[in-house]
Amino acid sequence: MGKHKKQGKKKKTCQVDTQEENYKSAPHSFVFHRGHVGKNVKHLVSDTKSVMEPFTAKNLQVRKKNVLKDYVSVAGLLHVSHFIIYTKTDLGVYMRLCRLPRGPTLTFKVHDYCLSSDVVSSLKKPNLEQMQYNHHPLLVMNNFTSKENHIKLMSSMFQNMFPSINVHKVKLNDVKRCVLVNYDTESNLIDFRHYNIKVVPVGMSRGVKKIVQAKVPNLGKYNDISEYMNRAGYSSESEVELDGPANEVILPQQMKARGSIKSAKSAVRLTELGPRLKLELIRIEEGICDGQVMYHGFISKSEEEIQALKKMREKKKKLKESRRQQQEANLKKKEEVKQLHKEKSLEGIRRKLAEDNGVEDPGAEEPEIEEDDDVKFYKDEVGKLPDADTFIPGVKKRKLDSKPAAQSGNKKMKIDSSDRKKQSKSVVKRKQDSNSKDYKENKDKKSKRENMTPLQKFMERKKKKKKQKERKKAKRLVKGKGKKKQ
Repeated sequence: MGKHKKQGKKKKTCQVDTQEENYKSAPHSFVFHRGHVGKNVKHLVSDTKSVMEPFTAKNLQVRKKNVLKDYVSVAGLLHVSHFIIYTKTDLGVYMRLCRLPRGPTLTFKVHDYCLSSDVVSSLKKPNLEQMQYNHHPLLVMNNFTSKENHIKLMSSMFQNMFPSINVHKVKLNDVKRCVLVNYDTESNLIDFRHYNIKVVPVGMSRGVKKIVQAKVPNLGKYNDISEYMNRAGYSSESEVELDGPANEVILPQQMKARGSIKSAKSAVRLTELGPRLKLELIRIEEGICDGQVMYHGFISKSEEEIQALKKMREKKKKLKESRRQQQEANLKKKEEVKQLHKEKSLEGIRRKLAEDNGVEDPGAEEPEIEEDDDVKFYKDEVGKLPDADTFIPGVKKRKLDSKPAAQSGNKKMKIDSSDRKKQSKSVVKRKQDSNSKDYKENKDKKSKRENMTPLQKFMERKKKKKKQKERKKAKRLVKGKGKKKQ
């Protein structure tokens, strides 16, 4: 009987797949600024990124060359659904919320803002735990009950920026932060806050609470531990003010915090993390920062004005499209002209190479042969017939050479009398130079160089290069001084 092979355990891929699907389905965001905004607004951008973690690009780099289209083109690959864009003008700071890929875009004016560093510095016991940013915050919206369209759209925009929570499946240990968005109906302002959530056991004395939280108390003052446990005082004044029926709950799950047991009463406490924002909705427009204005907080227009603006926008779009088509046609035309020019130049190069190599063009005509009567010419000039041996009748002249006299190697160049004089002068100068001191010195240098070793030659070359560099440097300095004077 053969041995049965042990079957390996199947990998649990189902859980990984569900996690990936949940990650992709969750709304992701890009937080960045456009234009010159200043130091404080840049800090506000980084604080907003920490609010939107973990579903945001924390290390997103923004450059001056980047256009909004660059971010839109990358957003689809990274499953980004929202843009939060900060801008600054002379009137103030503005925040834009964009829904991808087709809008709408909500523009808010930031009336007041406070950075996270300022909020944390004002607290006595700030919670700066980094693990709390591993899970998305819980969104709490207040007073968005109006039936107006722009408020409905605004509330849905805020809701879709954060992942939805299933109440039956959520783990309370994962809920570490919350974002509060409050709408004031009288002033039409929105308050944005960011808090840390902490659960503390209720109904324990301070001594018991310390022992539960694994803090070793100082028992030097007491004779027995019972004195420490039964002493008066349940909590500090600050804790008494915080705890009450408004924030006391019965936990449905076991939590990691010490003393927070399932089905026991605990108090929920909030610690502010920052930033703080006071926003006002200015306008809502279609598309991503470029479209028809659906709502404006200050300007109201009639139907006729809206239709006129719509027609103007359509006209601009058509003009843009026609210009684009014209540009494409011009580019095609240029490419065709370039190709023709290239073919012509290549043809000319081939022809020139053929002529240089002595290959005759089959289509070219042959040069004519001169057939002058030399005997008749001699008789007309001299007055008598030539001797029998002078001209041989019936012999034709050879063909004319197509190449000029300068190119043909057999024919000698004729030299004029002026050229001869120049040549003679140059020879005399050479003789005079040969007798001069410079000529003798150069001759001595050459002889020395021939007797030098390779190392000595190398060193001499190095010195020469150094001198040349110094001369060039001096020339540059002289030129620079001349320019300054001008």
